[in-house]
Amino acid sequence: MKTLDATDAIRIESYLDQDDERCLANDVLDGLTRPFKEIPPKHFYDARGSELFERICELPEYYPTRTERAILTANAAAIVTAGGEPADELVELGSGSADKARILLDAMTESGSLTRYVPLDVSETVIRDAAEQLVDEYDELHVHGVVGDFQRHLEHVPDTRDGGRRIVALLGGTIGNFPPGTRRGLLRQIGLLLGPDDRLLLGTDLVKDPTVIEAAYDDADGVTAEFNRNVLHVINRELDADFTPDAFDHIAFFDRRHEWIEMRLRAKRPCRVTVTELGMTVEFAAGEEMRTEISAKFTRARLESDFEAAGLALDRWFTDDDALFALSLARRL
Repeated sequence: MKTLDATDAIRIESYLDQDDERCLANDVLDGLTRPFKEIPPKHFYDARGSELFERICELPEYYPTRTERAILTANAAAIVTAGGEPADELVELGSGSADKARILLDAMTESGSLTRYVPLDVSETVIRDAAEQLVDEYDELHVHGVVGDFQRHLEHVPDTRDGGRRIVALLGGTIGNFPPGTRRGLLRQIGLLLGPDDRLLLGTDLVKDPTVIEAAYDDADGVTAEFNRNVLHVINRELDADFTPDAFDHIAFFDRRHEWIEMRLRAKRPCRVTVTELGMTVEFAAGEEMRTEISAKFTRARLESDFEAAGLALDRWFTDDDALFALSLARRL
């Protein structure tokens, strides 16, 4: 652990180390040597990838972000008071710029309970920028930032509460990026952060007309296609590879059996790629595909089943009029 900042209002600690810096290399080595090639979606998000994703969130086809925000805005007061006295601490996993967190922080301020915000994100810069803005916006707010990966560093989320209540938030449909076994294991680990009166706030995209879902991941302007190919730019830069991103088509389709969207990159022609840092050469046949993301879509019953398997129980369910997206509150069993 490295303490990056420690003032009266802001404390930032990093739990990333050299092993974490090898994460991309390990994932690429594993993913490109499988019979069906695959790269985890977390590697989309360098600076360019984050910028592209912000553009995606503003596209007319991409309903999840604006729908989740509308649900959050409409129900923030009920969310922060669910389970008893108003929550005084917000823990946000994969916090990003904290735009959605502000909606909850406003509701906690109005209830007179706001004390602390605990963002966990892989980017020190993102956490620092958000912390500095938030302590200016909210009187007496303390920010305890954790630089880390929420799949590996949940144990480092601090807990110095004295009788207060916490909300742990994982928003944006991020939970859908994990296959069922991994998803339930992660929910189980998140549950360990909850006391009897605490709540998990989870954002989930819902099963709906596949054409609506597919359009959200394959927009007419091609922004999502560039976002998908950006993972190849990341590998080229970080691992001295020689992918030609324009040699791959963006593919997005809804898998009706698994009820998830898949994004893939399909080679337009046969190609050979060298990844110098790994000392490996990889062959792609014409038409061969590499999976870069899954994003599961949920029904209420599926989510309740996942919660039960993770030692949690659904407490409250909030959705929009068109049942596009849902926010749920869960408690420990």
